[in-house]
Amino acid sequence: MADETTNTTSGEQKPPQKKMMMAILAFIIPWGIHRYLMGYKNWWLQLVLAIFCVVGIFWSYYDAIMILTGKMKMADGRDLEA
Repeated sequence: MADETTNTTSGEQKPPQKKMMMAILAFIIPWGIHRYLMGYKNWWLQLVLAIFCVVGIFWSYYDAIMILTGKMKMADGRDLEA
């Protein structure tokens, strides 16, 4: 009989991404692609804001700085790879 506490959702986790690659994506392509790759569910909001107003672009630059300083992690709380 299988124990229900051993069930994990590791199949739903995205692999940890490289810190520099995510910062470069956030800086060059401000459409929230870096958030999608990091497992965030609100990546589409940044896409909409980048298309219809400048706020999404500045939000992406802010994310790039947060990634480089280590304050933005994967959506499930894991650190990005160095």
